[in-house]
Amino acid sequence: MAAEWMVLTRLRGWRGRDAALRLLPGALMLLALRAALTGAGWPWIALTLAASFPAHLADIARRPRF
Repeated sequence: MAAEWMVLTRLRGWRGRDAALRLLPGALMLLALRAALTGAGWPWIALTLAASFPAHLADIARRPRF
């Protein structure tokens, strides 16, 4: 994900904040997957999955409308 952020900011010219907000929901879902695969308790899995939804909504709200 760090490499993807670098591509978005350096090669595509995105601002760092926009790139981070675009990648945040996916990062939170990856954390939920890692928690599930390592046997973490269900509240940690649910917390990271639940946090990805508002991050996704914030990303959609900041995107330009055509």
